[in-house]
Amino acid sequence: MQQTGLVTRLAGRLPFYYGWVVLGCVCFACFSRAGPAVATLSMFVTPMTSEFGWSRTELAGAVSLGGVLAALSSPMIGAYLDRKGARLVLCGAVLATGVTLISLSMIESLLAFYVLFCIARMNWAGPFDLGIYGAVNTWFVTKRGVAASVVTLAQMVGLTLMPLIGYWVIEHHGWRAGWLVIGSAVLIMGFLPSWFFMVRRPEDMELLPDGAVPRDPATPGRAAAEPAVVEPTFTRTEALRTRAFWMLALYTAMIYPVQAGLSLHQAAHVIERGLSTATAATVVSLFSFSSAFTGFSYGVLQRWLNTKVALAFAGLLLAGSSFAMMATTTPLGAMTAGVLFGLGIGGVHTLLPIAWADYFGRRNYGAIRGIALTVQVASQAAGPLASGILRDWTGDYMASLVLFAVLSGLGAVTALAIRAPVGLAGAKTTAG
Repeated sequence: MQQTGLVTRLAGRLPFYYGWVVLGCVCFACFSRAGPAVATLSMFVTPMTSEFGWSRTELAGAVSLGGVLAALSSPMIGAYLDRKGARLVLCGAVLATGVTLISLSMIESLLAFYVLFCIARMNWAGPFDLGIYGAVNTWFVTKRGVAASVVTLAQMVGLTLMPLIGYWVIEHHGWRAGWLVIGSAVLIMGFLPSWFFMVRRPEDMELLPDGAVPRDPATPGRAAAEPAVVEPTFTRTEALRTRAFWMLALYTAMIYPVQAGLSLHQAAHVIERGLSTATAATVVSLFSFSSAFTGFSYGVLQRWLNTKVALAFAGLLLAGSSFAMMATTTPLGAMTAGVLFGLGIGGVHTLLPIAWADYFGRRNYGAIRGIALTVQVASQAAGPLASGILRDWTGDYMASLVLFAVLSGLGAVTALAIRAPVGLAGAKTTAG
């Protein structure tokens, strides 16, 4: 492939492993991923509902529908990722997302909003996730935790800056200009680096993961670096027959309703407890900061941690956050709950993609993760819906917080029950 040949010549002039260039491209894609994030959409809720007279439920329905579409499409996209690599998946996701977000600046109906935002949200939940972590897990094995921590940090930067960009443009030029700028930022930041510099896998450039040096048979006695971990090589069918797959899927199904439900409703709960809007905003900010900090820390330390124990600890932190939110009566209590929530979610976001790759290997990561992502996205769609229904039924968020605390605790128990499968090469992973 011509692109690979040009990049290979470029890589030959670099004093460091080309995987770090790929990681840089992935970080730009992480920034672009924040375009259709809930945090970004929240900046547009008031001006759009005021102009069109839509209800908040009508607007939020596009988020859940986009998640359903992602759940349906992820298995096919995962299999495509294994064949073609993350470059085409990410470029397609960025291009489709950028065009649809720009097109939102011209809508005049709820149907048009649903068609366009559902496409963008489907890309956020499916292709972006598969492409980002597919690239990381393909180019890194022993350094996978460090690379994943950088990705987590990049995603949090995007989730912080994209809403601020949208807010500033809306305040000065209106919501239509806001979507135009957000969509343009997605295209500029995400498409060009991935299109020009991403490569499917290190072996296409005669490299090994992590920058290990291939053995040169023409140079007798040459010391060649070898990967520090012998990877398992499961196919999708083989992975589906393992206990580890279903225990990881069960953990996902229990944790991600909590992640999405608390993320969407934590500010409203704080306000309903009699605290100020400023306090609610501070809680959300502390959640984002602690999530970024913990995700980065977990990634750096991942090779020295037992992954299943770390996942269980993250579940306990989420349970603690739910209990703290139930007891919230002061700003300090609300902030404590937000920090606990961020500490738990940062660990989940960083460690879970690593666990799938460590347990089942790089070769068929997309196909295996595509099935698991269906569970994740469906669970994310269920959390806000369950919380909203319980809120309308009981008059407050206490029942949903009890539900989230129970799910988080069960998730922690499930994590401890995970056992790493034995790979086809008899590899023992560091995740177990």
